[in-house]
This record gives sequence, C-alpha cells and structure tokens, in this order.
Amino acid sequence: MEIRKKRKIALVLSGGGIKAAAFHIGVCLALKELGFQMAGGQKEIVRQNFPDNEPLTIKMYVGSSAGAFVASVLAAGYPIESLINAFQVGSGNEPVFNKEDIQYLKPLTYRNIFNVNGLNILNMIPDVLLKKSLVVGGVETLFKNGFKLNGLFTTKGLEKYLRKEVLIENDFSRLGVNLFVIGTQLNHTRKAIFGDFQESHKTPTTKYINYATISEAVACSAALPPVFAPYGITRPEDGKEIFYFDGEIRDTLSTHVAADHGADLVISSYSIQPYHYTKKAGSLHKYGIPVIINQALYQVIQQKISKHIEYQSNIRTIYREIDGFFKENQLPDHLREELLKTVREKVGFKPNIDYIYIHPRPQNYEMFFVDHFSLNPTILARIVKVGFKSAYNTLRHFDL
Repeated sequence: MEIRKKRKIALVLSGGGIKAAAFHIGVCLALKELGFQMAGGQKEIVRQNFPDNEPLTIKMYVGSSAGAFVASVLAAGYPIESLINAFQVGSGNEPVFNKEDIQYLKPLTYRNIFNVNGLNILNMIPDVLLKKSLVVGGVETLFKNGFKLNGLFTTKGLEKYLRKEVLIENDFSRLGVNLFVIGTQLNHTRKAIFGDFQESHKTPTTKYINYATISEAVACSAALPPVFAPYGITRPEDGKEIFYFDGEIRDTLSTHVAADHGADLVISSYSIQPYHYTKKAGSLHKYGIPVIINQALYQVIQQKISKHIEYQSNIRTIYREIDGFFKENQLPDHLREELLKTVREKVGFKPNIDYIYIHPRPQNYEMFFVDHFSLNPTILARIVKVGFKSAYNTLRHFDL
C-alpha cells in the first residue's frame, strides 16, 4: 500500500459516547505525528492551505454518533488540539495547549451533552400505569404502555453547541472538504446519510439527505437510545417532521460511504473491544448485570465489524485470484476484464481503494471498563493514550 500516492484520503469515525470521541482524538494525534494533515474549513481556506496534490492530506470525513461530532469539528477547520482544550476546560481543568497557539473552542460541558428531556420525563408515569388491564399484560406491556419516555436526554444541547460555538458555516455545501454524517431513520429500516448531495433521494435501504444543517445531522446521529431521544428534522417539501437516531444501529462502520464518494484510502477508527480475560481484572461474572450486558453488546458489534472486514478481504482475494489466474494461464484479456467487471458491479468492489482499521487491542482492557460518558480528565487522558498507541502501532507498518 503506497499511502503517499493516495490523493483522496477519508477518515471514518465510529460512535461510542465520549469514550469513543477520546479514542478518536488519540488517533488524530497519532495521524498528525506521522505526517497526516486534516483539512477543514470553508472552500477558499481549504483551497489556499491544502493543495490538491499534497500527500497525506485528509479531505473527507464520515462520522457516526460521537464520531460525527469529532468529524464535524475537524471538517469545520479546527485542529484536534482545540477539541482537547474544549474537553479539558469543560471538565474544570487548565487547557493542555496554549490558547494563543490554536483556535479557541468554547469549553464542552455535561450541560452541552446532556440536555434533559423535560416534558417527557413529566409524563413518565401516567395514570394508565394503575389500570388492571395494563398490569396483567406482563412486565413488557407495563414498560411499553406505562413509560412513554423516548429518552432521558435530548441532543439539542449538542446541536446548539455546534451551531453557536463551532460551525461558522452550518451548511455541508459551504465546506471545502467532504463531510458525511450517518444516522438511522426511526420509523423505517433505512440508513440516513446527511451530506452535500445534488438532491435528496432514497433507495430501499438508504436515504440521502441534503436539507439538514450539519448541527442537526450530528444531533440525529448522536441520539443513542435509550439515553437520548430521537431527533426530528422537518422535511421541506411537506413540512413533516422525520425522526432519526444513532448512526450505528444498522451499520457499525460506514466505510462504504467514503468509497462511494471517491476516496482511495479509508482510515477507519472504532473504539469497540470486548473484554478478554486478564488476571488483574478477573471474570466479568462478578461485576454484575450492567457490565455483562455491555460485554454482550460489544461482542455483537465486534462480530458485525469483523464480518464487514472479512467480507472486504475475501472479495479482494477472489478478485486478485481471478486476475492472476487469467494472466498466469495467458487467457484472453477481454475475457479477464469482462469477468472482473462483473465482480466489481455485482458486489460493489472497488480495487483501487485501500482500507486501514484502527481499534484498541484486547490487552487494552481498561477501555472496556471506563464510562462511556465521563468527562473526567484522568479517564479521558488514558483513552486518548490508547487511541494514540493503537493508531501508531497500526500505521507504523506502512511506508509514510
């Protein structure tokens, strides 16, 4: 893989709460250390500061949930150090980096992230809870009909923070880089992709949306149930409010979005790593239900990611085997190309695209135990360090 020859590098950032954001920050610091540039800002700024043929320059961002938040900050032109300071000062500590040397971002606090879903909480235990017909229906019926709470919090605070404090231009089309934010349509089975499209359109599995602002798209993507309520966006053609939630409900990684929009190198960062037994931490059976549930979810998510990566690898192997077989046996080139074209079209394979996946190692068991939504600077620093090491250890094998 000749990374320096790549001309459209994409950074794909997955979700996972503040823990995932901290991991992505560590990954970005490692990328910067290894010579990568993260372009961002308005079109004129990107045109002046990041020439088209400049190697190791990231000009495309794809983000889900917490990854969407980090991606939007980078796409807006802020260095990753600005985001570190925002987290650090927001938790009541001194900034890590000199404020005079980097762009200022308003401190990010719990108030920005956790906006209480007030009206719904007031209706959490309605009168119907006492009805006999509800109670005899069973526990599941009790919760479905008795608790109409669609989320403890909303992502309205996060949307407001991005709109007022981060985004000079809250419009995908005004950015000098590609930004795609991934969500899921609540009342359908479609994946939602927010970005700068010629027009909004949809397929049976995917909805491409061009009428949402960046901050609204991130608010949709970050609405992780049951912590955050689904976020609604008004559709301009009929004024109907359509609700969306977490971007990783359908697909854990959205590397295909980068591939579909011209990337020739996709660097994907994800923080999910199920626990592997260590003597120091012991067996999870003694930690209780929340930790066991977390392990079960992580195992499901990791399996989806592993299957995704394995599928890509298998298709690439098959493609190369076919190509090599025809050449080795000196079979007609037009037949070889015809068969390879069929493979490309049937499975959507793009042979010119390379993928790099960055994630914690099983030995990083502390990543599993720390809180998903903690702004504790000590915890965040540990996660950033894991992200940095994970990226550095992965990328050092390549010729940079």
